Amino acid sequence: MKVSLFIPCIADNFFPGIGRSVAVVLRRVGAAVTFPAAQTCCGQPAFNAGHHPSARRVARQWLRAFAGAEAVVCPSGSCVAMVRNHYTELFAGSPADLAAARALAAVTFEFTEFIARMGVSKLGASLTARATYHHSCHLNRELGISDEPLTLLHEVKGLTLVEMEEFDRCCGFGGTFAVKLPEVSGAMARRKAEAIAATGADMVIACDPGCMLHLKGYLARIGSPVKVLHLAEVLASRA
Repeated sequence: MKVSLFIPCIADNFFPGIGRSVAVVLRRVGAAVTFPAAQTCCGQPAFNAGHHPSARRVARQWLRAFAGAEAVVCPSGSCVAMVRNHYTELFAGSPADLAAARALAAVTFEFTEFIARMGVSKLGASLTARATYHHSCHLNRELGISDEPLTLLHEVKGLTLVEMEEFDRCCGFGGTFAVKLPEVSGAMARRKAEAIAATGADMVIACDPGCMLHLKGYLARIGSPVKVLHLAEVLASRA
């Protein structure tokens, strides 16, 4: 299958290794991977902030960049949720754009979801570590994806996976939420960090770069040695 990589803004700017790892894993399962260079932000930040005209402009460019794609794969549940669940609202007044949005929504997949659809769970990954997994809100609640990441992680040789308390509680990022309500966001990050620490894990694994950015920043500020990795980085690893 031909796969077009959709790399979220946060991953592109702060975690470029995520995109490389996604490409490695996709090629490992036999996909032909391309990266449409004209891609932009999907429009989620502007949409969530209520600036729909601005969101529509960048989303329209996103539609152009991925037009005709056989499959679009993205390592972020929140960005996939934007395309699948909110583009129809965003382009409700534009029939041509709405048709394009619906066509692409039908072939846009979150990374772990796509791997599961390929019928693959054993990827030959190996990583000796004690880890815990954070269930990102958009992935879990908006897309209904919760088992797929865990199935993949359980097949990683050498990885000991320990479930944290309140594993599906929000980490406090929430995009613009973290900017508008920093005190609440920080308190939520502290609670998540305490749950991570209680597991004795060397690392916390997530499927959304936004959660990763928030957790990595908070853990660094409190001097925690716990690493933050995207699930794609774990699956791409080999001892």
